[in-house]
Amino acid sequence: MKKVVTFGEIMLRLSPPGFLRFSQANNFDVVYGGGESNVAVSLANYGVPVDFVTRLPKNDIGECAMMEMRKRGVGVDKIVYGGDRLGIYFLETGAVSRGSKVVYDRAHSAIAEIELGMIDWDAVFEDVEWFHWTGITPAISQGAADVCLEAVKAASSKGITISTDLNYRAKLWQYGGDRETIMTELTSYCDIILGNEEDAEKHFGIKPEGLDITTQGHDVKAEAFLSVCEQMMTKFPRAKKVITTLRGSISASHNTWAGVLYDGKNMFETRQYQITDIVDRVGGGDSFMGGLIYGLLQYPDDDQNALDFAVAASCLKHTIKGDANLVTVSEVQKLMGGDASGRVAR
Repeated sequence: MKKVVTFGEIMLRLSPPGFLRFSQANNFDVVYGGGESNVAVSLANYGVPVDFVTRLPKNDIGECAMMEMRKRGVGVDKIVYGGDRLGIYFLETGAVSRGSKVVYDRAHSAIAEIELGMIDWDAVFEDVEWFHWTGITPAISQGAADVCLEAVKAASSKGITISTDLNYRAKLWQYGGDRETIMTELTSYCDIILGNEEDAEKHFGIKPEGLDITTQGHDVKAEAFLSVCEQMMTKFPRAKKVITTLRGSISASHNTWAGVLYDGKNMFETRQYQITDIVDRVGGGDSFMGGLIYGLLQYPDDDQNALDFAVAASCLKHTIKGDANLVTVSEVQKLMGGDASGRVAR
């Protein structure tokens, strides 16, 4: 299997222990993570050769972030160094009827100040089969958006499969960039597009036709997204598959979870999982994307199997503290086979 490359920002995550509120915290738990680095870790766990590309400050905190990737088996030799700081985000974990909260502190981070030409994309993409980026990266700064475009153009010129998770973030896009124009150009290079109904509406003004899905995800059906998928494929003719996750938020501690994939002709749908007593839902979408990339590489002629793998993998992520999904292929396949007992393996 050839290599996958992901590109984006890795951050320092600081969280009050357990379910404490920010105002109760006397200390913070430390985790390193970010959308694209989380995908890379998932792929490494599945045995896929993967490099994570970013820009890090040359200081102890930047080195810690790099070492976290290396520890997980992710290639780090294409990372570039510069800037003064690593981006930070603070996470307050919700429970039951109280939702989680995120506070960003990532202005002037190393990757926010990245510029064209800092990364040698020809070297990065040597012997690479797949490139993944997310909508978070161009939301950080104009420089990050420019370099992301530089990357997708280089990957496209080499015939590399390109995927994106549209990942709309309301608290980002503060630098004045034209979100729709930037995201439209970047997404036009993509073969695989993952996004939910909010992503499609906020980035491109695309809404489900004739269907009301303002149910907070309680009972959203796959059919509600068929028109979104069709509109996305019309807008982005290069796209071969459009995928969305179906999350039902019964509470912060109990979600339903499923997924759909549209290939231009057929709509594939997974079973719905009941995820009760969530440990950590941050990174759920990233774990889905990591599982999806693995599934599409491993089962190129079986979209249903690939989608089932992605949903089962991300279901398991909700049981793991931290940003990244630390599960194996066999654990995912066990859940796919219907074993959700959680029995001790002896």
